[in-house]
Amino acid sequence: MYGFMDWLRQLRFDNLLSTALAVAASLLCIVVHETCHGLIAWWLGDGTAKNAGRLTLNPLRHIDIVGLAMMAILKFGWAKPVPIDMRNFKNPKAGMAVTAAAGPISNILLAFVFLLIRSAVMGLYLERSGGVGGWLVLNEFLEYVIVISAGLAVFNLIPISPLDGSKILFAFLPQEAYFKLMRYERYGMLVLIAALFFGWLDKPLYFLRGGLLEGLQTITMWPFELILRIRFA
Repeated sequence: MYGFMDWLRQLRFDNLLSTALAVAASLLCIVVHETCHGLIAWWLGDGTAKNAGRLTLNPLRHIDIVGLAMMAILKFGWAKPVPIDMRNFKNPKAGMAVTAAAGPISNILLAFVFLLIRSAVMGLYLERSGGVGGWLVLNEFLEYVIVISAGLAVFNLIPISPLDGSKILFAFLPQEAYFKLMRYERYGMLVLIAALFFGWLDKPLYFLRGGLLEGLQTITMWPFELILRIRFA
């Protein structure tokens, strides 16, 4: 019994908590991203995702285990692609581009909202003398959502199939070139895996994610500043 207790005391519960928070944040970002894909497709006339049960906040319907692990560890990854039948759109190319853009845009908006919440939390935290642990855990979760959501948005805007950026880019191509490239979409994943494995995308992804977060942060500090003005008025 004493041996077990000694082992238990050696565990890094802070790391376990951080991992749990990162996974929870990743799940939230995945669900928002994928649900928005399906929702926009449905609004534009394609009910494929709805009929497949993908218009749901249940993360089990969306997660890809490897992609989830990548998001929790590297702050960018992927989920199961939402089924889309572009033939149901009135304008297939435009409908596909708008549906693809919905995912990254939703993540940018999610990061924006959570930056606002974090700004308010920072202001309120300064006024509290107790409960520091709970505030720190909340702040860590907010930071994970912000960073992972921004990373997911940037990652998916890469113009390599099957990522969203390729579908947005392809929409500006002539009809013949568009459908020709779509036939080779499955090979894009091999290119993407190679780029990630050899680290070719590391610097661009970190640079773009940092720029996005810096830009969002400059317009989301007003709750913190407002709370300070009220506090010291």
